Amino acid sequence: MSFISESSQTRVPCYRVLEDDGDLISDCDFQQVSKEDAVKMYSNMVTLQIMDNIFYEAQRQGRISFYLTSAGEEAISIASAAALSEQDIILPQYREPGVLLWRGFTLQEFADQCFGNKADYGKGRQMPIHYGSKKHNFFTISSPIATQLPQAAGIAYSLKMDNKKACVVSYIGDGGTSEGDFHAGLNFAAVMEAPVIFFCRNNGWAISTNVSEQFRSDGIVVKGRAYGIRSIRVDGNDALAVYSAVSAAREMAINEQRPILIEALTYRVGHHSTSDDSTKYRQLDEIVYWKKARNPVNRFRNWVQNIGWWSEQQETQLRNSVRKQLLEAIQVAEKTEKPPLSELFTDVYDHPPSNLEEQGKHLRETVARHPKDYPSDISV
Repeated sequence: MSFISESSQTRVPCYRVLEDDGDLISDCDFQQVSKEDAVKMYSNMVTLQIMDNIFYEAQRQGRISFYLTSAGEEAISIASAAALSEQDIILPQYREPGVLLWRGFTLQEFADQCFGNKADYGKGRQMPIHYGSKKHNFFTISSPIATQLPQAAGIAYSLKMDNKKACVVSYIGDGGTSEGDFHAGLNFAAVMEAPVIFFCRNNGWAISTNVSEQFRSDGIVVKGRAYGIRSIRVDGNDALAVYSAVSAAREMAINEQRPILIEALTYRVGHHSTSDDSTKYRQLDEIVYWKKARNPVNRFRNWVQNIGWWSEQQETQLRNSVRKQLLEAIQVAEKTEKPPLSELFTDVYDHPPSNLEEQGKHLRETVARHPKDYPSDISV
């Protein structure tokens, strides 16, 4: 009689291409990236960094209601997006604005969504940072955790049925792997042999719950084998490693019609959101270490600068330009009219049922009776 051990004696290795200082690891196999793509990757990482800082401050000033940053995880969304085709379908969690940024979503579009004005594609009905874009094959973010994984498996299966040369990429955090939908999604994709990449950002924290309190396994990567899914662990703060891993995963998913699981080890430098104070449950020294010593933006900058593709002058010009564009976008977004309250009842039914019509009527009557309790800049 022999039982399978609960764990291996050795950890699954982590694929890396760059040292922490940006130097290439010797004899490392990686997917070559062009100068044009490398510069765009770095520029997008800086843009995301600045966007996060400015929108975070806007929330603190009371100008938007909520915000959530990608600080410390910039390489994941942007490097993975760079390795994909625009035909690939994205089902995000909520730290993937870099994917949209790579695909051409403008700073004005980000601002309009966060301010919930008439130009927002969601018509102001979503929380800030719940982006979505049909044009960019980017499903709208939803707050419930892990619900996008079974959906991703189903969408990937539809691509397979239609013989499309594309795949689905679904992002999730380490906390999301504790949800039942994680297991349902992986099992469904494996059984149906669906071309989907499950990309897990293991940043160490599910809000205030450390990974040590979430599972006893060797991280997330080992969970793939249980479902018969090919998997890899990658350094999520290494843009070249992420780019290489996703490039290879996409090729396997499409050409072999199979799901792939990627675990990216990283660290959430910022608070979970503007509703959180992470210094209540983790040491400040820990945050500072990852922010400075393991910073993915600085690491990739060192690489592009060392090979002569980037300069201090370009750095200054980029940061000044992005900051100016963002401040202008916020001013425009703030001045743009809000959607009318009637939009609360649209886009679900072709002909609204009587109960919704009754609710709309009741809302209009309430606003008319108590005009001082409702924003004056929102029409009925």
